[in-house]
Amino acid sequence: MTLRNLFLRLVARHDNTTSTNANAPKACAGQLDWLRHAASAPAADLLAELNTTEGGLDSASVDTARELWGANAQAHATARPLPLRLAAAFADPFTYILVLIAAVSVLTDWAFAAPGARDLTTPLIIGAMVLVSGVLRFIQDEKSAAAASSLAELVETCANVERDGDGGNETPVDEIVVGDVVHLSSGDVVPADLRIIAARDLFVSQASLTGESDPVEKSATPLSPTTASEPANAAVTDLPTLALMGSTVISGHGRGVVVATGARTMFGEATGMLAGRRRTTATDRGIAATSRLLMRLMLVVLPVVFVISSVTKGNWVDALLFSLSVAVGLTPEMLPMLVTTCLGKGAVDLSGEQVIVKRLDAVQDLGGIDILCTDKTGTLTEDRIVLERYLNVAGQEDARVLRQAFLNSYLSTGVKNLIDNAIIDRARAEAAAASGARGNAAETGDLAAGRYAIDELPFDFERRRVSVVVGDERGRTAMITKGAIEEVLAICSAVEVDGTARPLDSALAAQVTARAEALASEGMRVLGVARKDNPTGGRAICAGDERDMTLVGYLAFLDPPKASAAAAVAALASRGVATKVLTGDSARVAAHVCGRIGIDANHVLTGADVERMDDATLAQAAQEASVFAKLSPSQKARVVRVLGELGHSVGYMGDGVNDAAAMRASDCAISVDSAVDVAREAADIILLEKDLMVLERGIEFGRRTFANMSTYVRLTVSSNFGNIISVLVAAAALPFLPMGAVQLLLLNLIYDVTCCAIPWDRVDDERIARPSVWSTRATKRFMLAFGPVSSVFDIVTFAALFFLVCPAVAGGAWDALDEAGRAAFVGAFQAGWFIESMWTQTLVIHLLRTDRTPFLESRAALPLLAMGAAGAALATALPFSPMAGALDFVAPGAAFFPLLLAIVAGFAACVLLVRRFVKVD
Repeated sequence: MTLRNLFLRLVARHDNTTSTNANAPKACAGQLDWLRHAASAPAADLLAELNTTEGGLDSASVDTARELWGANAQAHATARPLPLRLAAAFADPFTYILVLIAAVSVLTDWAFAAPGARDLTTPLIIGAMVLVSGVLRFIQDEKSAAAASSLAELVETCANVERDGDGGNETPVDEIVVGDVVHLSSGDVVPADLRIIAARDLFVSQASLTGESDPVEKSATPLSPTTASEPANAAVTDLPTLALMGSTVISGHGRGVVVATGARTMFGEATGMLAGRRRTTATDRGIAATSRLLMRLMLVVLPVVFVISSVTKGNWVDALLFSLSVAVGLTPEMLPMLVTTCLGKGAVDLSGEQVIVKRLDAVQDLGGIDILCTDKTGTLTEDRIVLERYLNVAGQEDARVLRQAFLNSYLSTGVKNLIDNAIIDRARAEAAAASGARGNAAETGDLAAGRYAIDELPFDFERRRVSVVVGDERGRTAMITKGAIEEVLAICSAVEVDGTARPLDSALAAQVTARAEALASEGMRVLGVARKDNPTGGRAICAGDERDMTLVGYLAFLDPPKASAAAAVAALASRGVATKVLTGDSARVAAHVCGRIGIDANHVLTGADVERMDDATLAQAAQEASVFAKLSPSQKARVVRVLGELGHSVGYMGDGVNDAAAMRASDCAISVDSAVDVAREAADIILLEKDLMVLERGIEFGRRTFANMSTYVRLTVSSNFGNIISVLVAAAALPFLPMGAVQLLLLNLIYDVTCCAIPWDRVDDERIARPSVWSTRATKRFMLAFGPVSSVFDIVTFAALFFLVCPAVAGGAWDALDEAGRAAFVGAFQAGWFIESMWTQTLVIHLLRTDRTPFLESRAALPLLAMGAAGAALATALPFSPMAGALDFVAPGAAFFPLLLAIVAGFAACVLLVRRFVKVD
């Protein structure tokens, strides 16, 4: 083995182990250098470097090669055992907070409580919430995983491998090593990265790697380093001497020596990220930040309440219990269960829109994306070839050109390819339009009425054209040829202009070439059509007869944009989602297709451009560019990563092996049910219909789900924060606690139960018009804006209760009462604040769930209205019920309710005023 070979191998192996490093933008450069070297080196020299021969490795060298280069095995995401999956369903920051609160409640309500006062109700309720939330999440994740399973292996299990010069034998793919010689034939899937050492008419499809369905020719002749297509500048998929793992042989046959296996192949590079941990998404970061905010508030509030209560009341034990209850009250205990319910309902709603949710959290990730990166073929285009134009030499649409092309395709005896079918379909459509009838097979035959095939020269990859000799009823014959424009032009001595043949001089040749290049610049594949009358004089046709022909015109083919693509891109833009195209196709084709559907294609970045940039430069360029062409899988992933590092929430939609790495790097990975297995394995969302309009509807549902979740979090945190301020004021100003620990927990529980209807609430269209993500800053601003409003009216309530309501109930002012009177005073006070808190907390849901006029321009869904009314009614009834004594409540009296209505009305007016002038989003 040469020193160069050994060095490149070591670099490649090292790069492969570090390719996930975010600070290594060119982590796979060593391996790419090796593939380019293998593509350009003379076959004999490369075989010597690999210690092999054209007859393959000798059997004794196989194990050595496997040890040196590694096995031919791919990375896949390993399914975790059932217990770990179950535990993961409970691995949520909000759940951790509740577990902590439950543990504290056990200490305060049981361990340190008096024997007759021990009560585990609170920790049991919290434990039930945690259990229900985790089980629901686990069930949904398991169902989604089952729906997305049964993925087929992309690579065949065996390949024809030659060793010891035995001519080739079927060998399991995972036993192939670097240096093996593989025989390829039509229908084979390339089992490793190969350098072609012999080929005849070898065409392969690299659709699984590049997303492009057009076959590409592979040959044994290496590129010259001095050509314009220098390997150092070419994408690896464009190197004609390399057949890459996962490609499919369309036609021909050949032999290749294995130069890379397993994780060090281009296929392995694309799938390698599946074995790693999922990237932390914008939603993950937002939830973690919100959890930290709650923890900080608890850590600040608990000691402050404890100190104030103990100093003013003189009872340190009661103060500790009350401060712990306040900390519990600050936490939205129902959050994990409500979030899971919201996400579960969102997943069910999405299933009705032809969308499968594999990862439950992906529902909110989908709604939060502000950049959608997508492949071109099949997503923006129809993934089929159509005859877009048929033009004469002057560039005018000419039915005669279509007629000649139709006869060539229809009367040829070979298997009809995509080009032939496109020509026949267009001719059928034109005939149907002309006759006013629907085209069918019989009418297609009528188009060739009176014409029949006499002889033909089939297509081959040296001539790159097909010729058919056609006869008619009068005994006339003509040879019609179609093929690559440069090959057809080379056999022509004349061009047809205005129905007459004119000699093909240099000026006309330049005109023909320029027009063909103009069509190609629009992303079209251009063929030429030529004709020659009486080509053989009755003898059999031969290749030598393809000369002195007359060029009739051009055929321009295109994979057309989907009819819905432009509308989908516009719809996404209207929702604040920018569409960026990341494709392995050429810049010219990508720019043309994107321009037609409304994506800015004035500035196109190619893979070569990306390779030259560092991360900072690429981030700036990626922000401005919307079209990226000729990208390798690692380059796609890098573009997605740098966009995410700029603060964007990035979704990636793809269906090929070349998309898997970028999908893994995105915040929300989207694929389709027809995608290759590794793409579906990397996906969070699977569309049952490959259409951006389906995705646009999915984004809408995701935003509705997030809007309802964020409504609960913001309202609950702000309401509870307001309660904390009120408690601090009361602890300092009142001679008793404004609400007992059990009363405070009960209030929180009733409110949380009423909020269980939030997942079924309606959401205003303007709230889902732009991307929304978890924002701790927004939650904090919301809390600071509306929490004090609640506190102000709590304090007003305290004053009304202390000076007006409670003296009437207890029979006098506080200082004039005995112990029994003071007990009635405290009971009435706590009952009054209990009722007022529930009313205002319920009302604020309806005031702040919308930016419109509440109840008039925007009403909550019936379940939320009903649950809110029921909760307020229950809280109002408890002090008047037989349970009042157990809860230490005393009915506040009828005089309380006019004051309550005035306070609630003032609270509503103040909230609407703050909502109008204070920006919280």
